[in-house]
Order: sequence, then structure tokens, then C-alpha cells
Amino acid sequence: MALAQVETLPNGLMLAVEERPWTPGVAMQLLLPVGAVNDPEGMVGAAGLLEGWLWKGAGGRDARALADAFDALGVRRASSSTLEHTAFSAQFLADKLPAVLSLYADVLQRPHLREETLEPVRQVALQELAALEDQPPKKMFTALRQAVFASPHGRNPSGVKAHLETLSPQALQDEFARRYGPKGAILVLVGGVDWAQAKEAVQQAFGGWQGGLAEYPPVALQPVQAIHLEQDTAQVQIGLIYPDLPPGHPEFYTARLAAQVLSGGSSSRLFTEVREKRGLVYSVYATPNGVKGFSYLAAYAGTTPERASQTLAVLQEEIARLAQGVSQEELERSQIGLRAALVMQDESARSRAASMARDLYLLGRVRSLEEIEAQIAAVDLPRLNRYLAAHPYQNPWMATLGPRKIAVSH
Repeated sequence: MALAQVETLPNGLMLAVEERPWTPGVAMQLLLPVGAVNDPEGMVGAAGLLEGWLWKGAGGRDARALADAFDALGVRRASSSTLEHTAFSAQFLADKLPAVLSLYADVLQRPHLREETLEPVRQVALQELAALEDQPPKKMFTALRQAVFASPHGRNPSGVKAHLETLSPQALQDEFARRYGPKGAILVLVGGVDWAQAKEAVQQAFGGWQGGLAEYPPVALQPVQAIHLEQDTAQVQIGLIYPDLPPGHPEFYTARLAAQVLSGGSSSRLFTEVREKRGLVYSVYATPNGVKGFSYLAAYAGTTPERASQTLAVLQEEIARLAQGVSQEELERSQIGLRAALVMQDESARSRAASMARDLYLLGRVRSLEEIEAQIAAVDLPRLNRYLAAHPYQNPWMATLGPRKIAVSH
């Protein structure tokens, strides 16, 4: 596997290419530092509206002609606005690279942003926000993140209803001019193109791109707290957030293996103890997550109101019990599980492009599969158990959603 080549172009755009000459296709991932976290106060949801509005016409094409042009090149594409980024992903044949990049250059540098095309985008955004009421787990975690972060990192990327309703075309056009630009943007290409060809095509499409730099606010946390959202539901949603280690920390994969022991499949502790042995939940898991500047372990359980108090107690007990250590069998199973997930991810050019972009954003460099596998293999049982004893998961932020507040035993 060829190592990724990375270079920051003169205008600030970071380009990364991983050559796979045996494949005729290319996967692209483009991250722009435009997300809810740097939406101005009173304009939460601006990044999401802009992402949708971009596709309503660009360059010399209206929305229909733009979609037709992508389809004519066989491009499979997606885009979204998240908390920290606006992301554009695509898959296409390698010989179409210059033409595809030319279309994206129109979208990112020459969008129409016409007033009459904004309202349908606004209505879709409002519908997406309203759908949160029909997704209790997502609604609960949205509130829990707001309870964790004092900084804008707790915002809902879907926006705020009052802000979405009142954002004007001019305000959004001003935000586009302020935030859309090459500085801080990351463009990753994985597949059947070589570095020289890719760089030439990118410079041709984006070399003249200027302007825009969206700054990220520093992370600030709220005091640890427990919140309850009252909603007349048949099920109770429980969420916990524990501080965890960030990528780049020497013990990052030690912590990842601990999370795998906890929630790495049907033989993991949470599934076995909370669901299979006690039958307390219909769903339970824990997963690493976070933002740049703060990583965390998020745990979830869905249960009935009658079993909610016991479920919460058992969930916390099982997570805290990691500090007592794990077995050699659990470690080996977790190492195999993590390695298998990495290998499967690496087989997909699309997944590899996304992981490379995340590495560049979080670490400023791209990790190879071999480097990650070596870090996982280096964690033996004494090291893992020493880590768990010294870094117990305890005192989490907590959120519950359901018909009544859960009685918490102390």
C-alpha cells in the first residue's frame, strides 16, 4: 500500500492522495471548516442551509442542469453539514477527475445563491429539525451534548427553529463569503490516480480559489450534571457521556480496546450483562465519540419505564467495573474486532478517504493501517489493566427521556 502524499497548496487547501493503481475508480472526501460550531450567534443552522442552497445552481447551470452534469459523469455523491464541517464525498471513474473537480469548483466558488431558491431548502431543514421529535434516542443525545458543552460544540447541527425561520438570503450570502474558502479545507483522493495528475487537476480547479476562513471556538465544558426530558413515550432513553482520550494520545488505542470489551458485539459486557442475562433493555451500547479538543465515551440504553432505574444502575456498574480489569480472552477478542474493522474499512476507498480526512483534521497527518495495527498489537493485558485501574470511567454527564424522571440510587 502506497503511503499517502500530503501537501498544502499556496491558497491554504490541503491535498492528500493515496494511490491505488489497481483500481479504476476514485473516492473523494472534501471537508470545509463550516459547521454549526462556527455559525454566528442567532444563526444556528446557517451552515446547513448553505450546504443545501449550493446545489440550487452553480456556474452556468441551474439545479437540474447541475445534477444532470454530475450524473453524466457517473458520479455517486453526497454532502452534509455537521457540527464541525460541511462535507462533500464522491465516487467516480479516475479519468473523470478533472471534469468532476471542475463541477465542484463551480459549486464551491460560483454558486448562484438566488433568493427564490432558498425557501425550499429552508422547508427541508425545518422538516429535518421537526423529525427529531420522532427520534427519541437522537433527541436525548442532542440534549445531552448541550448539557456537556458550554461552548457551541453542544449545538444541534440541524439548527434552531427560530433561527432557520428568520435567516435571510443576504445574511446567508454574507456567511458564504465569510466562511467558504480554501484555508483550513481538506481534499482527499483515494484510488486510481497518481499524485502528479491529481495535484495538477486540483490546482486547475481550485488554484484560484480565495477568501473565507472559519475559525473554531475553543471547547468549554459544563459542570457534570443530570438532565431529564419529559415525553409521553412507551420507552425510556438513557444516555451517559464520560471523558475519554483523544486521537494522538499514547494510550488512545488502549482506551479503544476498553470500549471494545464493553461494547464490541454480542459477546461484549454490556450486551451480555444488561440485555442477555438480565433482559433489561432492547438496545444497549457504548461508543467512542467527540470533537476536536474533547473526546468522550457515549453509552446508551433503551428500556421500559418500569425497568429504567435498574437499567441505569446496572449500566453504570458495568462501565465502572472495567476498572477491576479484563481477561486475556476479552483483550484478544477486542484486538481481533478492532483489526477486522480497520481492514474492512481500508478495503473501501470511500471509507479510507473519510478516515484520512479525519486524521488530517484531528492530527494533522495521515496514519497508515500498519501504524494503527502496531499500536493495537502493542497493548498487552498488564498495560490495559493498568490503564483501566488508573482511568476509571465514572461521574458521567447523564440524560434521560421518558414519561417520568428516573430515581437514581446513590
